[in-house]
Amino acid sequence: MAVTLKSRTELEKMRRAGRIVGQCHELLRDAIRPGVTTAALNKLVHEHIVREGGTPSFLGYPGKVPFPAATCISVNDEIVHGIPGRRVLHEGDIVSVDIGAIWEGYHGDSAWSYPVGQISESARRLLDVTEGALYHALEFARAGNRLSDISHALQTYAEAADFGVVRKYISHGIGRSLHEEPQINNYGLPGRGLKLLPGMTFAIEPMVTQWSYESRELDDGWTVATLDGGLAAHFEHTIAITPDGGPEILTWQGA
Repeated sequence: MAVTLKSRTELEKMRRAGRIVGQCHELLRDAIRPGVTTAALNKLVHEHIVREGGTPSFLGYPGKVPFPAATCISVNDEIVHGIPGRRVLHEGDIVSVDIGAIWEGYHGDSAWSYPVGQISESARRLLDVTEGALYHALEFARAGNRLSDISHALQTYAEAADFGVVRKYISHGIGRSLHEEPQINNYGLPGRGLKLLPGMTFAIEPMVTQWSYESRELDDGWTVATLDGGLAAHFEHTIAITPDGGPEILTWQGA
């Protein structure tokens, strides 16, 4: 699939999808607490997407088995693609919630990692650095830059803090499909790859670990966890490259 430049009409639909996703994350800030199940969090998000007239992007997504929920919820050493269920969150956990919504055929996609009650200093630092890596990388998502400028910025920010950057799972283009071209490594040398143009839309999503960047897939066919058992965090925004040069965040929370 070729990289597409979105029209003004297409971008407006993606803004609407992104706003729904951002609203879901706002709801989660109050809902995530010790004692809540991941199924309850998924229900909250699913109901909000439907109430706003959208459709969950992830529900039924093809895999070894179709993904069974509206959200991916990954806890502690789980990096991405966790399946919501009976699991109860406990004080000191960190939980990553990845949400996608479709509005009139266009997707918004955003992940955020949250503390559950009081968390350790090392877990807090992991969350802060991963969120910082996302925003640092977005500074390089500008018309005229190359795709790998984003990758390099993300990697160097996280590794300067002595954290690992997951290699196997990456950022991606987004629009009419949840996953479009180009695929975007979250690591690499700068100045390489596609030249960024206004109208390109990407989901930039650093997945950062306490220790090794290596991962393993669990027996459920979806959940991906760190190989060494260290904690993992995941932050993601859907963005559009603007004519003014910089990125517009389409999944902004508080919009």
